[in-house]
Amino acid sequence: MNAISLYARPSVDFAAKLAHTQALLQAAASQHAGTVVQATSLGAEDMVLTDLIARERIGIAVGTLETGALHAETVALIERIEQRYGLAVEVYRPVAESVVHFVDRHGDKAMYESIDLRKQCCGIRKLEPLARMLKGRSAWVTGLRREQSANRGVVPFSEADDQGRIKFNPLADWTWNDVWHYIATYEVPYNPLHDQFYPSIGCAPCTRAIAVGEDFRAGRWWWEDEKAKECGLHVKQDAPAAVSIIGARA
Repeated sequence: MNAISLYARPSVDFAAKLAHTQALLQAAASQHAGTVVQATSLGAEDMVLTDLIARERIGIAVGTLETGALHAETVALIERIEQRYGLAVEVYRPVAESVVHFVDRHGDKAMYESIDLRKQCCGIRKLEPLARMLKGRSAWVTGLRREQSANRGVVPFSEADDQGRIKFNPLADWTWNDVWHYIATYEVPYNPLHDQFYPSIGCAPCTRAIAVGEDFRAGRWWWEDEKAKECGLHVKQDAPAAVSIIGARA
C-alpha cells in the first residue's frame, strides 16, 4: 500500500481550493514578475506547487536547499523535476567550510545534544542558503498548510516575512488528503519515503517515520518539545500579518 492509496481523497470543496491556489500563484507571478521563487523542500505539498507552476507555465522560479544531509531519495527528486518538467531547479548548498567547522567542533550528532546546537546546524545548512535564494527577490512561495501542526494552524495565504518580502502559502487550507488527491490525479512525482510513513521529510538525521495516530510532524526533531519544532525557515518574532492580494479567500 502506498501513500496515494492511503490518503488520496479530495475535500468536498477541492475544486474551489485548487482554483484559489491557481489564482494565488498567478497573482504572485504577476505582482512580483521575475522576483518570485518557490522555495521547495521537495515534499508532497511542494511537488504539487511545482507541478502547477510547470503545467500552467506560471512565471515562478523553483529553488531548493540541498543541505548536504538529505536522504538520497529527496536529492533524486531534483533531477526528476528537471526531466519531467524541463525546469532548471536552483540548488543552494551550505558553505562547505561552515559545515566542516561545525562538525569538527560539535560532531555529526550535535543536533541531538541541545536545541541550540540543532538550530545552529539548521542555520548553517538551511537559513544561510535560503538567504542567498531570496536575495534580490520580493516574494517567495511555500507549501505550508494549517493542518501540518499546531504552530502552523493560523498560516495565512500571504504574509510579510521579516525582510518585508511577501510569502505566499497557496496550499494553506488544503488537507493532506487533498494533496494526495492532486498527486494521484496528475501523476506528480513524489519522494518514495512518503510510502514509508514519512509525511514530513527534512534532513536524514532529523527525520523518522511516524506511527499510526502520531501528529503529522511527529517525525521531525522527535526528541524535542513540540514548540521547538521549526528550523527557522518559517519562524517570525511577531504574529504574521495578512496581506491583501488578488483572489483572497478566507
